[in-house]
Amino acid sequence: MGKNDGKTGLGRALVKHHNQMIIQSKEKGRFYRQQNKVLESITDVNDVDAVIGQAEEEERLLLAGERPAPNRPISLDGPSSSSAMTPEERRAQQKEAESLHANSLRVPRRPAWNPEMSVEVLDTNERQAFLIWRRSLASLEENENLVLTPFEKNLDIWRQLWRVLERSDLLVMVVDARDPLFYRCPDLEEYAREIDEHKSTLLLVNKADLLPFSVRKKWAEYFRQHDILFLFWSAKAATALLEGKKLTGPTGREQPDDADTKIYGREELLSRLQSEAEAIVLRRNRNNSPAKTVTVGFVGYPNVGKSSTINALVGQKRTGVTSTPGKTKHFQTLIMSEELTLCDCPGLVFPSFSSSKYEMISSGVLPIDRMTEHREAVQVVANRVPRHVIEDVYRITLPKPKSYESQSRPPLASELLRAYCASRGYVASSGLPDETKAARQILKDYIDGKLPHFEMPPGMSADEDGDSDADDDDSGSELAESDSSDVEEGVGKHPPPAMEHALDDLNSFDVENGIASRKGAEKKKLKESFKQHKKPQRKKDRSWRTKTDDVDGMPVVRVYQKPLNTGPAKTA
Repeated sequence: MGKNDGKTGLGRALVKHHNQMIIQSKEKGRFYRQQNKVLESITDVNDVDAVIGQAEEEERLLLAGERPAPNRPISLDGPSSSSAMTPEERRAQQKEAESLHANSLRVPRRPAWNPEMSVEVLDTNERQAFLIWRRSLASLEENENLVLTPFEKNLDIWRQLWRVLERSDLLVMVVDARDPLFYRCPDLEEYAREIDEHKSTLLLVNKADLLPFSVRKKWAEYFRQHDILFLFWSAKAATALLEGKKLTGPTGREQPDDADTKIYGREELLSRLQSEAEAIVLRRNRNNSPAKTVTVGFVGYPNVGKSSTINALVGQKRTGVTSTPGKTKHFQTLIMSEELTLCDCPGLVFPSFSSSKYEMISSGVLPIDRMTEHREAVQVVANRVPRHVIEDVYRITLPKPKSYESQSRPPLASELLRAYCASRGYVASSGLPDETKAARQILKDYIDGKLPHFEMPPGMSADEDGDSDADDDDSGSELAESDSSDVEEGVGKHPPPAMEHALDDLNSFDVENGIASRKGAEKKKLKESFKQHKKPQRKKDRSWRTKTDDVDGMPVVRVYQKPLNTGPAKTA
């Protein structure tokens, strides 16, 4: 044994131990970073990403010692087309399928847990439950009669919702007043009652100042008929009042004395929320002892005004506010007083039927800056806002429908974008109209309320109260919706325009708005007119042919014979 053998063995042992400690610290750091990374909303995932994500979840569960429940995998094959069906039959079949699978469209539930569970076991159970939920929605997407909208696919975002639901005594669902049912999630209300039978949900109808009083009255009647607890509210108006600013534009018109139709102020809303939460705690305790403190949680879709509502109630900016959805990353707890605590949840896109991706972009649920097909999203705006309203707001003149088209059709997205670019001077580097910039501005104006629009409650119309503004807007929106459905399905009373008509329309529109030169268009039109009229052929004159009884005629051969010289011959 050499003198350095003992030192070498000891050194190798220390190095091995040191390397093991580094590996363990890296694994712990990786787990820590994974648990504390910045949350990012994931709503748009293609088929390949879905398969990869599912495989990673299954591998993680298998490594953790848990085997996920077998279920149908996510299919890469798209739904088969049913071209033999008429549009009416297809819509009726889709409505029937939606009502049949309405109970399958659920919010993911948090699995049962207790404080004695370790972090690893709790994480594994939540991932397994979330994977099963994703598989159930994937099976719905394979049904060709169902159209499932983009929804939240990040488990960490749903975990924020679970925490807020468990902490809150009263759950406030913030919705947009212009279409409250689009932003409402009935299954979330059912989930809150599953957690606690005494827990109730309040529908906070934000941006109510954008609605006429008659429309607000009809929505109040609809909510009362369906036993929905609701309040009308405007975070923008409350914030402006706190800052001493004066709002311009529509501000709710009248302020009636009716408690159901009036727009609540900041102090009134805080008092109402606290009283509703205290009533829930009293029912839960089953005694008359008042609650020491109550918690009110705010949930809803992105960009409906949750953070703006929190800031208006607190009286100062405590949460980030931006027009881009998904600003709030984690739930935040704000102590208002010793009796009231507010809890803000990140915006969540709940799964639903029948809403296209472009409708969600135009509604502000999905980010506008990430859209790749801007004309489809602008077409949603053109279908909902009447033609005369767009012209009055932007002070532009849209092209009138042609004689071979339906005179009541909504403007096309290309017509609206070209007219807007021509009036604002938006030109891209290629020299063509910058439709992308125009589309973003139009969609932002639509979300902010510069382009007025609203939806009526199901089964109600704006004709009953005789409100002229509501009547015009609603009739225009209904007409545009009916026309847009005909355009989408290819059904209409008028035949589709020919290609030459469409090209003439585009050229004439470019000339009228200064996009193309008038001289070039006239020259092109003159050149095309010459092509359409051929030069008449001259009929050949065959009268010079000689005719006989047997044949049509042979050409006459005219021979000139030189006269013979008959003079006396010359002698040499």
